[in-house]
Amino acid sequence: MSSSAVAPVATGDVMEAPGDQPAGKRPRLYREILLIALCYSAYSLVRNLVPTTHTRALRFGHQILDFERFLHLDPERWINHLFIQVHWLGVAGNYYYSTLHFVVTPGVLAWLYLRHQDRYVFYRRLIFATTVLALIGFWLLPLAPPRMLPGFVDTVLAFHTEGLYASGASPIGSVSNQYAAMPSLHTGWALWCAIAVADVVRPRWAKVLAFCYPAATIIAILGTANHYFLDAVGGAITLGLGYLATRGVRLVIPRLGPVARVFSRD
Repeated sequence: MSSSAVAPVATGDVMEAPGDQPAGKRPRLYREILLIALCYSAYSLVRNLVPTTHTRALRFGHQILDFERFLHLDPERWINHLFIQVHWLGVAGNYYYSTLHFVVTPGVLAWLYLRHQDRYVFYRRLIFATTVLALIGFWLLPLAPPRMLPGFVDTVLAFHTEGLYASGASPIGSVSNQYAAMPSLHTGWALWCAIAVADVVRPRWAKVLAFCYPAATIIAILGTANHYFLDAVGGAITLGLGYLATRGVRLVIPRLGPVARVFSRD
C-alpha cells in the first residue's frame, strides 16, 4: 500500500479525517451533476409535500417567540425594524436572502470538486445528510416565519423587491411551503460553506472571512423576518447531526461487506 493512502491530508481538517477521496482521483462529473440534480429535485418535491396547517404553524411561531423571550434570545423584532428603517439594508437583505443561498453553496461545492477533490466527497455527503435531516424537521414542525406574525414587517412586501417568499399573494409563495422555517437551511448551508472553505484554505484572514458569510446570513434571515433566532440555532445543530450521520455511515459501510461497498463507491 502506498504511503499516500494513509498520509494525512495537508488541510485544516476541521470536520473530517483525511482519506475521503484519494488524491488526484475525481468523481465523474456527469454522475455528480446527475446526483446533485436528482437530490435537489427530491428535496424540493418533499419540502413542498410537507403537510401544513396554517393555524398550527402560527401557534408554533408564537411558542418559539415566547421561548426566546424566556431565554432573552429574541433579537428578531429590532433587527427587522432596523431593516425597515434603513432602506438600502432592507433591499440588500431581500436580494441576499433570495440569491446567495443558491449561488455560494453550489459554488463552494464546484470549487471543492475542481480544486480539492480529496475533500469533495465528504462535504458532498455532509450537505446531503444535513438537507435530509432538515426535511425531517420541516415535516415534524411546520413553523410560520416571523413575517406572518403581528409586530413584524415582510421586507419583500415593504420594498417591492424580488424574494423567495412574501406573506401576501405571491406566485412563488403559492407553490412553495412557506412553513419550512425550522431548521434554517440558509444557516446550515452557510455554515457548511464556511467550514468547507476554512478546512482547505491556509491564510487566517481567509478562514475568518469564510465565517463572515454565515454571520451575515443570520442577520439577513432575521432582518427579513424569514426566520427566528432559534431557527438559526436549529440549522447549526442540523449540520452537526449531519456530520455525525456522515461519519457513522462511513464507519459502518466497511463492515457491511463487498455488496454494500459497491453502492458506496465514489
